[in-house]
Amino acid sequence: MIVAFCLYKYFPFGGLQRDFLRIAHTVAARGHTVRVYVQSWQGERPPEFDIIDVPVTSRTNHGRNAEYARWVTQHLEQHPVDRVVGFNKMPGLDVYYAADVCYAEKVAREKGFFYRLTPRYRHFAAFERAVFAQGQPTKLLMLTDQQIADFRKHYATEAERFFILPPGIYPDRKYSHQPPGAREQFRQQNQIDSQQYLLLQVGSDFSRKGVDRSIEAVAALPAELRSKVALYIVGQDKPGRFAQLAKRLGIGKNVHFFAGRNDVSQLMAAADLLLHPAYQEAAGIVLLEAITAGLPVITSAVCGYAHYIRDAGCGEVIEQPWRQEALNAALINALGNKSLREAWADNARHYADTQDLYSLPEKAADIIIGE
Repeated sequence: MIVAFCLYKYFPFGGLQRDFLRIAHTVAARGHTVRVYVQSWQGERPPEFDIIDVPVTSRTNHGRNAEYARWVTQHLEQHPVDRVVGFNKMPGLDVYYAADVCYAEKVAREKGFFYRLTPRYRHFAAFERAVFAQGQPTKLLMLTDQQIADFRKHYATEAERFFILPPGIYPDRKYSHQPPGAREQFRQQNQIDSQQYLLLQVGSDFSRKGVDRSIEAVAALPAELRSKVALYIVGQDKPGRFAQLAKRLGIGKNVHFFAGRNDVSQLMAAADLLLHPAYQEAAGIVLLEAITAGLPVITSAVCGYAHYIRDAGCGEVIEQPWRQEALNAALINALGNKSLREAWADNARHYADTQDLYSLPEKAADIIIGE
């Protein structure tokens, strides 16, 4: 087969992008031809993919997306394929990988009447409707039951079109793949002594992932405990206003920002706790990466994968409605209770050993190819 993958932007450290890459590699490894349409591609280009750069010139995101969809549709008419797989919502898809939340539900909860009059709203609403409306043929690869409930609420989408996928963690993220002494080695290399607490937050789009909440929680720690904390924030975004927030709260020296890194598994081996108090998160693959690394987690209940933290018993989930005080208290409790963190870590490793957290790309490829 020739399989076309449609993705607005590829960059190496996004969760959606990593899932796309693994699924596309799996399809290619089965002997099929992979063609990829992108507006932009950052990083190494796999030689086994036919990557096509789609020209877009609009100044707005929704304008560029509309241009992209028109150009890809015309190109596919001239150069047909057997399957069209979308990682962003657009018309004409055979399969859609739903890594994001339901836009109609988000608008209903967060936006007012006048927002619905904007060109941006009309574009995103139309593209979502083209994928999820009743009668459409698109197969829908989903990550959580909550996503399905939201889409069916707004579009009455046929139940048989939905396919729930297991998670897809890279096997090398698992704790058992780390060499002996990895924690101590990383800490020595980065001047983090054994008495310090290393907190980690990983994810691009700092605003959506709740980086401000993590910074405020560290600032709220008692002075003696706070002096022992280093917060590493890793992701592809501009740290400016978040660095200013840390400075304003008196913890500028405690908070360290890094662009996307290739050593996240080593970071997780060295850390004491993962923070992920997101405002919005359809899934949250980093939560499962932490579980497989044996790293305790404090996260927000809005994350689609937060239930895995409860199921594994490896951390704390801050329930809705959100209260910053609840996160502050959870962090103080976790840092002040070593036996609790050790129990959480043991539970995480047991869950990683006994549950399927790894087969997403294989299951997705089965559905795409029809095997």
